[in-house]
Amino acid sequence: MSRSRDPCASLRPSSSLMQRCWRLGGAAVCCAAPLHICDEAMRWVSSTAAATLMFAPGTTIHRSCLVPLFALQAPSGAISWIKGDYGRWIAFLGLLLRLLYFIPGELELPLPTTLLVMTAPYQFMVLRESEDGGILSTAIVVYLAFQHFIGVGSLRKAFGRESIVATLAIITLMLLLGTYDLAKVVKL
Repeated sequence: MSRSRDPCASLRPSSSLMQRCWRLGGAAVCCAAPLHICDEAMRWVSSTAAATLMFAPGTTIHRSCLVPLFALQAPSGAISWIKGDYGRWIAFLGLLLRLLYFIPGELELPLPTTLLVMTAPYQFMVLRESEDGGILSTAIVVYLAFQHFIGVGSLRKAFGRESIVATLAIITLMLLLGTYDLAKVVKL
């Protein structure tokens, strides 16, 4: 019995499914779902991790770097929701609250995120789907991880009670964007 060279040969997709596989070292990562669903699932997980990192205590990262990361990685449903009437109302009410009341730093970040997505030109939105957008997102996450681990002091402190949530969110972003976006770029 000879072994097939294709690591995903045993996964036979139906005619309605497209299969995407990447080789990472000696292992293979396969997504046997329609390509747009696989991309959207990755975008939902990465934007949830970025939103968690936006509000997580115990990290020394510049949270303003999360705004372009969220704009690059947000799912298309969230982008269309923000660009629609609901996003306009959220931006209007956010600006109104910011003018009338003091808002702490962590709670202020959703407003610039909403405004960036609403006012982003067509070229930036096309960048979301390109290889350049994947490289830019990965570079932002590597910079955030560097800031977090240097700021915390040691690996033991990074997994301490104060910063475990931020550390897990950064690791999720690193693994997700590092493998998925770079695998798209290299076309493994």
